[in-house]
Amino acid sequence: MPGMPLALESRAALLQRALGSAGISLIYQDPRLSVVYADNLPAHFQSAPIPGGTDVDLFGDTHGRILEKMKQQVFESGKPATTEVEISVDGEMRTYELKIERIGNDQAAGILSVISEVTEARHREKVLKSLLRELSHRSKNLLAIIQGIATQTARNTISLDSFLVKFRGRLQSLSNSQDLITDSSWRGAFLFELVEKQFAPYWPETAGPLPISGINVHLTPNAAVHVGLALHELIVNSASYGAIAGNRPAVSVSCHEVASPGRKAIEISWAETLCDPAEVHEFSENSFGKTVLERVVPSSVNGKAELTLVPGQIEYHLIIPDAEFEILRRPPRQAAMR
Repeated sequence: MPGMPLALESRAALLQRALGSAGISLIYQDPRLSVVYADNLPAHFQSAPIPGGTDVDLFGDTHGRILEKMKQQVFESGKPATTEVEISVDGEMRTYELKIERIGNDQAAGILSVISEVTEARHREKVLKSLLRELSHRSKNLLAIIQGIATQTARNTISLDSFLVKFRGRLQSLSNSQDLITDSSWRGAFLFELVEKQFAPYWPETAGPLPISGINVHLTPNAAVHVGLALHELIVNSASYGAIAGNRPAVSVSCHEVASPGRKAIEISWAETLCDPAEVHEFSENSFGKTVLERVVPSSVNGKAELTLVPGQIEYHLIIPDAEFEILRRPPRQAAMR
């Protein structure tokens, strides 16, 4: 019933159970730092002599000497202290937090250490810091790409309206690639999904499935971003002047393994047949699209690229080394985007 006092034994049993559930250990030491009482110690501490043991017996020589010095300072000053120690247990490092304080009066003073394991918490902190560093690194890379897109787009446009249209399109392409990368927890993106994402705003509904064939490789985040940029330039050109603009899009994208000196590689290929061999395109000398396809993208993935422009045909071949992709053995498929 509320307000009913508990017997001393019952209170002690409840407190002991609470300590056990919380994973908290207690050590009480006399002024000479000999262990007088200990409760709920982890199993790997059980071999230490209690009572009569020392911090060296519990934590090993190195940590034990440091703890003895700290506890002596706490005993003399009366100021609490907090520290952490790492101990190897069965080949695994475990981290323990110790809150140390002096208790009792001058005639019956001692040192109480409240110990809790914080291994998982420290591991999560390290992982979080690592993720934040990685996020900072990737954000800087992304900003550098955006800055490059803005600069190059401005150099190749003669009006503000034209700049805004092209710049927004390229940013949207970057955003589409980034969505796939983020959805995969920054592991990258599958090529077929990347192609479909880039084609989605431009592919006519009446054109049927998008013809993607070959190996659906898994690209690294870096490769996914830059392959997405290359696809965007090819697709926008096709939607403006080429096959997609003619409503009878003769376009195909394929991926297959190729021989490369000393390492594995893949080749991503674009083949487009124009409705009219006399049709123009945006890939003139020094244009942004041509620069992206022939220089920026292959350089960013440590690969090679070739853009072929002949009457009635546009072909693009990008070779990517194995550091930028992984082949997960799935059967080839045709994309089903409509």
